[in-house]
Amino acid sequence: MQKVRIVDIAKELGVSTATVSNVIHGKTKKISDATVKRVQKLLEERQYIPSMAGLLLAQNDSPIIGVIINAHSKYEGRVLEDPFIASSLNALSREIEKAHRFMMLKTTTNLTDIVKFASMWNMQGMIIIGFCQDEYSHLRQFMRIPFVVYDGFYTQELEQQGLCHLTINDYDGGKQVGQHLKQLGHKRALCISDNNICMDAQRIQGFQDGFGGENTDLLIIPPSKIQRREFYEQQLSYIKEHTAVFAVSDYYAIDFMQFVQEKELKIPQDISLAGFDDTPICQQIVPTLTSVRQDAASRASHALTALKSLIQREPVASPIILPVQLIPRNSTAPLKQL
Repeated sequence: MQKVRIVDIAKELGVSTATVSNVIHGKTKKISDATVKRVQKLLEERQYIPSMAGLLLAQNDSPIIGVIINAHSKYEGRVLEDPFIASSLNALSREIEKAHRFMMLKTTTNLTDIVKFASMWNMQGMIIIGFCQDEYSHLRQFMRIPFVVYDGFYTQELEQQGLCHLTINDYDGGKQVGQHLKQLGHKRALCISDNNICMDAQRIQGFQDGFGGENTDLLIIPPSKIQRREFYEQQLSYIKEHTAVFAVSDYYAIDFMQFVQEKELKIPQDISLAGFDDTPICQQIVPTLTSVRQDAASRASHALTALKSLIQREPVASPIILPVQLIPRNSTAPLKQL
């Protein structure tokens, strides 16, 4: 079927292309009702399908909320399959729909891509996931669209106009895990993470303080799954020296669980294990995973509320720090008394 153009509709009706375009975009105050009906009737007959991009860009009050996710190499090209990311997007999608807005999603590791993305669309605001403070400061310099730092690290001292840092109490989450494992009688615990900066550093510090710093060890693991398995193989004897492990994310906790089970180590009989985020998969595996819960629905709701205030140039308290709660399950148990 040949594509129907605005110019074709205008020519057939003997009106200007501007008139047809205005009818399509709902700008009909200065057009007679008769002309509006004629244009609409022919558009329907010719099965004209307007460009959604054109419709959105033509509106003064854009209904678009951009959601940007850092496609870090540790996700190995599967960032949207990560349990935390998937859970966050699900909650954000619901809140954005409730606000009668459209969610436009982009994954990237390049800050320039974000600036280009912002300039291409008439977005009301953006929610950005997974970058760190230097990157957010850079973005603030090159674009004026208000945005919420949904999951990332950003110090209070660097807060700037048009930006809100929405975070969780990472330190307290780690501390709750450390205290939980200590109360279960464990004497030596291991923390695994692919870095010791930003949010993970806070989780690690909280864990060490909760358990007892002198009795905790930190193992920095490779982001790549293949390299991580090889690393675990090399470190197996060292891992066995610990009776409890805290992984800074559910993803790494479940991956570690699979490894030790393959080595015929039992969880929690041989090693107690806890993760962070309490994604839905924690209750779908065996044994179910002890994890630190952050309320995805509440976080998404706070994000949209803060973004609305930023858009309206209203003051927003920042950072917004949401509480977390440890959810004990079957992957942690008291240390066996020998």
